Amino acid sequence: MTVFGELDTETLRDRVARQLTRSRARSTALTDAVDDEDLIRQHSKLMSPLVWDYAHIGNQEELWLVRDVGGREPVREDIDNMYDAFQNARADRPALPLLSPTETRSYVREVRDKVMDVLASTKLEGRKLVENAFAFGMIVQHEQQHNETMLATHQLRKGDPVLHAPLPPAPPGPVVDKGILVPAGPFTMGTSVEPWALDNERPAHQVHVDAFVIDKYPVTNGMYLEFVDAGGYDQQQWWSEEGWAYRQKASLVAPRFWVRDGDRWLRDCFGVVEPLVLDEPVVHVCYHEAEAFAAWAGKRLPTEVEWEKAARFDPATGRSRRYPWGDEDPGPEHANLGQAHLRPARIGAYPLGESPLGVAQLIGDVWEWTSGDFHPYPGFVAFPYREYSEVFFGPDYRMLRGGSFGADAAACRGTFRNWDYAIRRQIFSGFRLARDAGPEERLLDEQR
Repeated sequence: MTVFGELDTETLRDRVARQLTRSRARSTALTDAVDDEDLIRQHSKLMSPLVWDYAHIGNQEELWLVRDVGGREPVREDIDNMYDAFQNARADRPALPLLSPTETRSYVREVRDKVMDVLASTKLEGRKLVENAFAFGMIVQHEQQHNETMLATHQLRKGDPVLHAPLPPAPPGPVVDKGILVPAGPFTMGTSVEPWALDNERPAHQVHVDAFVIDKYPVTNGMYLEFVDAGGYDQQQWWSEEGWAYRQKASLVAPRFWVRDGDRWLRDCFGVVEPLVLDEPVVHVCYHEAEAFAAWAGKRLPTEVEWEKAARFDPATGRSRRYPWGDEDPGPEHANLGQAHLRPARIGAYPLGESPLGVAQLIGDVWEWTSGDFHPYPGFVAFPYREYSEVFFGPDYRMLRGGSFGADAAACRGTFRNWDYAIRRQIFSGFRLARDAGPEERLLDEQR
């Protein structure tokens, strides 16, 4: 495991600089892929214009790294309110006097130049915000999170495809999906040692989990198609009251971006309409759809605690790993991350990414809905500002874990927590199933 606190200052600075550069290269690619007219257009009321996201990335970088950490004079103090996400709803942002694409590129470039100067001169110790370069890591994660948001905007845009990437790796051999028994007992959830972990991931704490069974792989297009073909969207008994009301209001009949073509379903993948790949994890389903499918299949969604135990718990040592495969940072052999591929990988594609218990593809591919709402861990302390997590706590948000093909490794780990409204479908969300352990399985667990 790479522990930032054990790195000398120059090595840490180099690591930060590489992460900042990598994140900016992705932001640039996502915005350079389209013309200026596309950048300023709102492709969906659910999303900001791409040019707003890009300037917002620069503005947050200026606020935290140039002004706060660096103590420098503001670059564009006059635009702070315009790029404050809490002051301006997404639907209203196109009406703002936004910076033009040319002005935006100039602004983010000027901010980044100053940030590199701040990085070179700042002692990365003594103050909580800069200890282990936390503020820089927070900004890297913020940019990568917005990159995933911009990628979702690209999925929503109309027109010829502009993004291209190779296919994910194929499974190296036959694939058998199965339920995996996760033993009863305590495990350590969250973290107190991950240097760039955000406040809602902290602190580490012991949680007892009863024995349960979780599917080895996420639910696939083929499995979900069976639910669609069986009339699952028309049968109220599978849906919660809230979910059924939304299904009717939104006229849901299939996952978002599935396209009906006679007697078959196709999928619109970043402007390419293609046949469903049946053994890919289903993507673009909301919490209500996931919950209804689980009921139809005679199972349920895992709780957030169950998901994390399945992903991190090592029964041989009793400790919780950083990632399912171990403590090393993700590599391309472990998971489908960082927009390297523009789709989930087929199940079985990443055997080296399995958890000690044998649960696969927990990181990358699709964010996985879990049951329960967004709440703080015992001992939670908001840092460095309440608006990152605390204002979202409560029953309005459902939890997603694991990361998607659009999430970056810098903003995705075994403890990382994502949340959204239960109705959200434009995000790269899927799910896997779980169930309570049966009597024979509990007995087997006790005999271990």
